Amino acid sequence: MSDMESEVAKARREEDRVRIFDTTLRDGEQSPGISLNVQEKLEIAQQLARLGVDIIEAGFPIASPGDFEAVQAIAREVHGPVICGLARTGFQDIDAAWNAIKDSERPRIHTFISTSDIHIEHQLQTTREDVKGQAHAAVAHAKQYCDDVEFSPMDATRSELEFTAEVLQIALDEGATTINVPDTVGYSIPDEHAAMWRELYQLVPGLAEVTTSVHCHDDLGLAVANSFAGLQAGCRQVECAINGIGERAGNASLEEIVMLLRTRQSSIGLWTGANTQEIARTSRLVSRLTGYPVQPNKAIVGRNAFAHEAGIHQDGVLKERTTYEIMDATTIGLETNAIVLGKHSGRHALRKELEKLGFQVDGAALNTAFRRFKELADKKKAITALDLEAIVSDEMREAPESFALDSFEVEASSTRSPLAKVAIRMPGGEVVNGSFTGDGPVDAFFSAINAATGYEARLKEYHVSAVTGGRDALGEVTVLLELNGALASGQGVSTDILEASGRAYLRALSNALRDSGSAGPQHFAPSAEPGVGAGYATAEAEHHLRAAEAAESPTP
Repeated sequence: MSDMESEVAKARREEDRVRIFDTTLRDGEQSPGISLNVQEKLEIAQQLARLGVDIIEAGFPIASPGDFEAVQAIAREVHGPVICGLARTGFQDIDAAWNAIKDSERPRIHTFISTSDIHIEHQLQTTREDVKGQAHAAVAHAKQYCDDVEFSPMDATRSELEFTAEVLQIALDEGATTINVPDTVGYSIPDEHAAMWRELYQLVPGLAEVTTSVHCHDDLGLAVANSFAGLQAGCRQVECAINGIGERAGNASLEEIVMLLRTRQSSIGLWTGANTQEIARTSRLVSRLTGYPVQPNKAIVGRNAFAHEAGIHQDGVLKERTTYEIMDATTIGLETNAIVLGKHSGRHALRKELEKLGFQVDGAALNTAFRRFKELADKKKAITALDLEAIVSDEMREAPESFALDSFEVEASSTRSPLAKVAIRMPGGEVVNGSFTGDGPVDAFFSAINAATGYEARLKEYHVSAVTGGRDALGEVTVLLELNGALASGQGVSTDILEASGRAYLRALSNALRDSGSAGPQHFAPSAEPGVGAGYATAEAEHHLRAAEAAESPTP
């Protein structure tokens, strides 16, 4: 920490602290094609705790048994942050949220209802009076369970401000401790957003006594700008997501908000408790597990964020970094790709290095990680931290009841069509075979998998990237499939791009079947990893699913 940063840190006041409310696992996971299992959600939540976020919105418990189980596992296993569950105003939603989070050291229920006339008339098909009644009942019901209750008037930035103020006053009267006013469709602009907050503070004086929060979407590319405008107007909680993922164009990007406040703290006066050195690793983990790549020019975490192509820039940075860099890459944890292990490293050394990266592995999990490490060490001279992250994350994706690639052969030539032959281990343990020709080796490979499994999935997207540099780098493949109208992604890692492609395709197929509820050749539902989420209140989760409405739920 520089002398200037030390002086700034000493000057921090608690009333200037901005609480980071992370919604990666709730709003972020609603992005099309993302299919996280319980273990993956738990790993992201544990990393968010290491990052130092204040609140983790772990999910929407009534949405599905899987969501309920994941929120409950996070509430039980993750320590430090507040663990929050989202609920509509219906009592069944609130009951489900409480049952999912009640084992947390610091539980919060977040309930919401729309206040815009367009939502009230066309989506809720009700009246303003009914909205006020639902807000009153929901917050009162949540307070019976939990002291920490957050309330949100959905689509607030397109609502009549006076009506929104009435609803907020009702929520405050019933004991809401955090008031979030979301820009649900990303319609606001910064000056307008700040003015809205200033007027709300005048209309509802009680807002000064609770935490006020911003939740902005990026439909017009203004999510971070609008969030910052809300903070300048007096809000002290910001709702955001890693890499900015979320519905449609996404949410305000956590890393951009945090680094904005850190980099300009001396002039802004606001600060967060985030451990910024965990930003890069958190970004990589979320990207790897969701299958959503980070664009190269993405602020803070894009691979070009600290790259300099122009000669004049390179010359300046070589002479003095601050000539063209307003942030030090080490402050977000980018300089972490040191060589850590070689082929002669043992199990104990691997375990120590994984612990440094935040992975707690023992028993069978350590044995599996060690096997993958040795396989990789036979192909690469040195294993880096990024390699370890990739192979451990890859193993995390394996579910007991999913497809597995037993073996494959691909014949490719410029004189004839490629031919692929595969042996696939089905969820029940049976090995089936398939073969097919295609336009290219990957097309033939995927068609052979379809032939073996009996599912006709459609490939929508296919991405290949290198985990590190060099000809022996691990390849990471992400595919997006469509099956029976459901989109699902899958990822695979290997030094062999075809093997990584096969792993990714089969995982996407498993996720698509789980999400669509398909009853094809062999219907199955992947369960949680043993010892992590397996057996967590499954019957209770199914009860809450039956209680949920059939229609897909709107959220802030």
